[in-house]
Amino acid sequence: MISCIIIDDEPLALQQMEAFIKKIPYLELVASCQSAVDARLLLEKERIDAMFCDINLPELNGLDFVKSLDNPPMVVFTTAYSEYAVKGFELNAVDYLLKPFGFDEMLRAAEKVRKRYEAQRKLQEVSQIDEDDAIFLKTEYKIVRINIGNIRYVEAMSEYLRIYLEDNSRPIIVLLSMKKMEERLPKNSFMRVHRSYIVNLKKIKEVSRNRIVLGEDIDIPIGDSYRDQFNAYINSKFLTK
Repeated sequence: MISCIIIDDEPLALQQMEAFIKKIPYLELVASCQSAVDARLLLEKERIDAMFCDINLPELNGLDFVKSLDNPPMVVFTTAYSEYAVKGFELNAVDYLLKPFGFDEMLRAAEKVRKRYEAQRKLQEVSQIDEDDAIFLKTEYKIVRINIGNIRYVEAMSEYLRIYLEDNSRPIIVLLSMKKMEERLPKNSFMRVHRSYIVNLKKIKEVSRNRIVLGEDIDIPIGDSYRDQFNAYINSKFLTK
């Protein structure tokens, strides 16, 4: 279950949101708050995964409230003013609901929350493999030892894999499936970002236009099916004002 709170100073808006959340089986409503001050007190006591937060609030508006939090939950902003949308997404909001909105729009926002939540949970899985560990692979009639932390990325080509290492200009080619390789690599350091690529997250130099840059002339595409999980990783490391 995804624990959540609602923050809105309008009683009718709170009632509507409460009714919507009750219809969504994976959301658990912990509390409804009528001000950011009340919400802050709650966040200090409870673990909250997501909040549906109005922007126009008394004393402290929703945008400033989220900015003030050191480690805010996932946020869906709700407001009657569309001009706040850009500012909301600058704060890494999961979604933005423009009032008045119906259950269908609420459900779409909740689905985005669920997808980000599941992606974050996968990232939090602690691998039992030490990243300084090594693997042994058979290649060209010999068995070679590879330090896991030395792998930059892995590329699939039919039934084979190309393994690119930090200190080797030529890849090591092995007969192995991506699934087996993905299972063997530590999940806190490696991520499958495309059906044909696994990257070492610690080797990323930059991310640009849905491509991961690992170095000069090395950029890896991000597949549609893997984008949410990768974005969740980037968001977890993102430094904002």
